Amino acid sequence: MKRIELVKGISSSVLGFGCAPVLGAVDAQTARRAIDCALDNEINHFDLARSYGYGEAEHFVGKMLKGKRHDVVITSKFGITANWKARLLRPAKPILRAVLNMVKKQKPGIAQVKNKNIAGSLHNHLPINAKAMRLSLEKSLKALNTDYLDYFLLHEPLETIADIDELAAAAQMLQQEGKIRAWGLSFMQTQQPLHNSYLDRFDLLQFNRPQTESEYRRVYTERGQSSNIIFSPFGLSGLKADVALRSLSGDFQRSVILCSMFNEQHIIENAAVFR
Repeated sequence: MKRIELVKGISSSVLGFGCAPVLGAVDAQTARRAIDCALDNEINHFDLARSYGYGEAEHFVGKMLKGKRHDVVITSKFGITANWKARLLRPAKPILRAVLNMVKKQKPGIAQVKNKNIAGSLHNHLPINAKAMRLSLEKSLKALNTDYLDYFLLHEPLETIADIDELAAAAQMLQQEGKIRAWGLSFMQTQQPLHNSYLDRFDLLQFNRPQTESEYRRVYTERGQSSNIIFSPFGLSGLKADVALRSLSGDFQRSVILCSMFNEQHIIENAAVFR
């Protein structure tokens, strides 16, 4: 698998593994097989957040990666967390997952809307400040059973960050303490205008593939030579998976391309693009 250094000294596989569905839309057995398959195919970059799996994904993936910490790159995020409703729902998740999968087969669009509505009601956005950031990091480190994160990202803030200087100073302190190796900002393309004034304060950015041709050209002009993590890589491109991955990686040569892959054949095929 081709490797890339988004930040000097941190070597990521160009194809990253997105863990958002772990213990949410995807059950434990499927997630376990997929992560093992990713590792077997030399994927070492794993992307997490406090909110993933309605608060359970970090702990699950941390157990899966036990004993492999120095061989993998772990990203987690701060800013969105599972709330008390998610904790109450945990025993019923297998039933809910089965119902949504059944609806998805019959009416894919409706299932997607329902999934988004459910996810929105089970998550809270946290205040973006240094104290909350450190507290969230400590929870992530404990859940993942690790002493440090390779990348620590702010998770899709819905407003312009009021005190970026405070956050940057806090991130620098966390780096000096060895708790994070680099920091960044994760956002949807629609949210970028909120953050344009301070994007250069981060070590890297994480964002979704632009949806339109004009938007794609703009992002390529702005970020084509920069360090990025790009999620939802297929977007509305209409291209076959291997063509879309190869094209995106060719345009953004200093980027990790992040896929949420839980079909083992898809993992093998996508990984083959980068060999």
